[in-house]
Amino acid sequence: MIHSYRLAQGSLQAVPAGEAQVMLFSNPDLAERELLHSAFKLDEHALASALDPDEVSRIEFHPDYLFLIWKRPENYSGGGSLSFEVSSCGLLFCPDRLLVIAPDDTPLLGLGARHHLHTPLDVLLDLLLNNIHHYLGHLKVIKLVARELQHKFNSSMENRHLMQMFNLSESLIYYLNALHSNGALLTRLRNHAEKERFGPQAVGLIDDLIIENNQCYKQAEIYSTVFAGLMDARGNLMNNSTNKLLRKLTLINVVFLPLNLIASIGGMSEFSMMTAGTPWWIAYSLLLLAMLLAAAGMSLGLRRLTGHSHRAG
Repeated sequence: MIHSYRLAQGSLQAVPAGEAQVMLFSNPDLAERELLHSAFKLDEHALASALDPDEVSRIEFHPDYLFLIWKRPENYSGGGSLSFEVSSCGLLFCPDRLLVIAPDDTPLLGLGARHHLHTPLDVLLDLLLNNIHHYLGHLKVIKLVARELQHKFNSSMENRHLMQMFNLSESLIYYLNALHSNGALLTRLRNHAEKERFGPQAVGLIDDLIIENNQCYKQAEIYSTVFAGLMDARGNLMNNSTNKLLRKLTLINVVFLPLNLIASIGGMSEFSMMTAGTPWWIAYSLLLLAMLLAAAGMSLGLRRLTGHSHRAG
C-alpha cells in the first residue's frame, strides 16, 4: 500500500501520489515493487534488505540519492512471551523527496510533534529521532516488567517467569545489535552531511541523534548485563531450592525404608512363633520401641553426616 504526503504548515498532509514529497510503501506488493524499480531505480536486493528484519543497518551513497537501512523497534503488543522485536525499514532520500519502505504503516506515526517539518530532510531526521525515543520507551517498559517478574519469581519460583526473563534478555541483545549498527549509520550520515553542506541546523540535529543513540545503547548494555547476572542468580536459587527439597525427600526415604522392613518382619507369622512364650502386647511393644530407636538413631546419624558435609563444603 502506498501513502503519499506533502509538507505543509510544518506537518505531513495526505495528497495524491503525483504531488507527494514523502511516500510510504507499506509491505509493497509486486506492482509497487515494480514502481520502485522503474521510477526510483531501486533493485531487488535493496527492496529485500528494506523488508528483512535481520538486515544490518547501512547507508549507500548514490549520485542522486541516499539509501538507508534503519533498524527500528516494533510496537509491543504484550502477551505471555514478553519479547520485544526489531525490524528494518528502507529510506531513500533525495533533496526533494523521501521514500519509506517498511513492512507496516507505522514509521511515519507521530512525526512533527517535536519539530516542524519543512523539507524531506526534516522528515528523515525526525523519523530517526522518533525511533530512538521509541527504543528508550521500550527500555523503560523492559525495566518495569523485569521488576514485576522478579517479585513473581521470588514468590512462586516458577520456570515460566524464568523463561520470560530469558526472553527479555534476548530482546536486549537484539536491541544492542540494532543500536550499534544504527550508530555506525549515523556517524557516516554525519560525515556526509558535512561534505554536502546540509546546514548547521541539520548537522547539529544529527549530532544530537548520535548522542541519544549512544546513550540508548549504553542503557541497553547496562540492562543486559544486569539481566544476565539476575538470570544466573535466579537459576542458582532455583537449583538450591530443588536440591533442598530432594535432600528432604531422601532423608524421609532413608528413615522409613528400614522401618518398613522391620514392620514387615513383625507382621509375619515367624515373629509370632519366635515370641510364642511372650505375651503379644509385650512382644509388639518391644518391636515398636526398637523401630523408634532405629528411626532416632538413623535421623541422628544422617544429621551429623549432612552437618559434616556442609562444614566441609
